Amino acid sequence: MMRVALILLSIALVTLATMTVPMTSTALAIDKDPAKFSVGAASSYDGHQTLDKITIAAVPYTSEDQLKTAFGKADPPRYGILPVLLVLENGTGKAIRLDLKAELITADGHHVESVEPDDVMHIGPGPKRPRSGPSPLPFPLPSRNKKGPLNTWEIPGRAFSPKLVPPGESASGFFYFYVDHEPNQRLYLNGIRDATTGKEFFYFEIPLAKP
Repeated sequence: MMRVALILLSIALVTLATMTVPMTSTALAIDKDPAKFSVGAASSYDGHQTLDKITIAAVPYTSEDQLKTAFGKADPPRYGILPVLLVLENGTGKAIRLDLKAELITADGHHVESVEPDDVMHIGPGPKRPRSGPSPLPFPLPSRNKKGPLNTWEIPGRAFSPKLVPPGESASGFFYFYVDHEPNQRLYLNGIRDATTGKEFFYFEIPLAKP
């Protein structure tokens, strides 16, 4: 009986190994996919600013390649949503706490508040809201729809959410704005504090790259 049990155990282990190898190979292939979403250093982007040894980049995502890499089949600009990637590098030598307020400043000085990821996810499938010009929130967003075209995990999953950045580390994620991408837009950002003393750092106004 013992010999039979050992034989059965050996067969089971061989079968398990055979099943595991293809899964591992697939995972490695996915990791090496050149189209996988990745974020560079803040200073590597055209639209960046450094104050008090904190470097922040603001990158509007508008091209087909950018959108596909970050959001898959979802196309936020088609429904009036501009995703802006925020990349923050902490070179202060101490931890910083984030309670960020982000606004997009248009060329004519309008301030447009960011839209919560949950609201973006539930925008209906109809055409984007016509705008003669940018308008600051609050204003009625398009009808909410549980099965809307932007109801994908990437919208909340890639949104900016870090609340603490250790010294020498970086953080990144998207803010969403209900506005078109136009020349001379800037991202206004405040709410960065020294994690120990609570002292607030100066606000940032980061130019976005041209469309």
